[in-house]
Amino acid sequence: MKVLPRHLAGPGPASPRTAWPFPFDKDWSIHQAEEGTASATSPCLRLWTSFDPQPDKPRKGTWTIGANRVPFGQAAWQITFDASTPVELLHDVHAELLDLYLEDRHSDRDRLYEDATAPHEAYAPLFARGWSHDVKTDGTQIFLAPDGLGGVRHRYTTTGSDGPTWTAWGGYPSEPYWQARFSFGTPTTLVAAFTASLSSTEPVHRTARDVPFHTRNRLYIAAATVEKPPGSSPIVPPPAGPGPGRTR
Repeated sequence: MKVLPRHLAGPGPASPRTAWPFPFDKDWSIHQAEEGTASATSPCLRLWTSFDPQPDKPRKGTWTIGANRVPFGQAAWQITFDASTPVELLHDVHAELLDLYLEDRHSDRDRLYEDATAPHEAYAPLFARGWSHDVKTDGTQIFLAPDGLGGVRHRYTTTGSDGPTWTAWGGYPSEPYWQARFSFGTPTTLVAAFTASLSSTEPVHRTARDVPFHTRNRLYIAAATVEKPPGSSPIVPPPAGPGPGRTR
């Protein structure tokens, strides 16, 4: 079936080949161990991403994206996702990462480390989909999904690298099903790609067992892939709205 909203859809088919759109047949490298851990690196060895599955843990493991100014050096910035994060969000952030890498490679720009994209570019997709906005006196602002079961927090006054600048989650705030964290220095362009995917009204494919049990009653079923049995509940249409678009 196809379901909405994305932040409650569950991880889906979360495999490295699904999440990583990199050209492995050309110049990107991929390494995968028998136990399921995997990593990918750019040709310049400054970008890397990894998957550490832990199926016995509540959030199933961790996806990590990192950027080093020099190969194998200290990370300039880092993004982490719980493995329970919807795979569409992972894919769209990695696709934007690849775009930034290719732009930097063929120009004199260095947006992977000196991105001038304004924070409002990341806010815009949320505002367009009716997410609420609350500015706090502690230097943070919070955006909440219309159902209250998804959120994005931005530390807009941060001047150091302590703690994430952006945080996102899906599920009940007290016990989220997944979380994502964007460290200080992460290109805002990547955050904007994430928020555009997070708030997209394009349905995602899931089976019933993919969907978190405690929030499945909050999902809209957009289309069924099999014929409904007699007496089943009617299909609920998704909220109206245009399909997702690129942030740039």
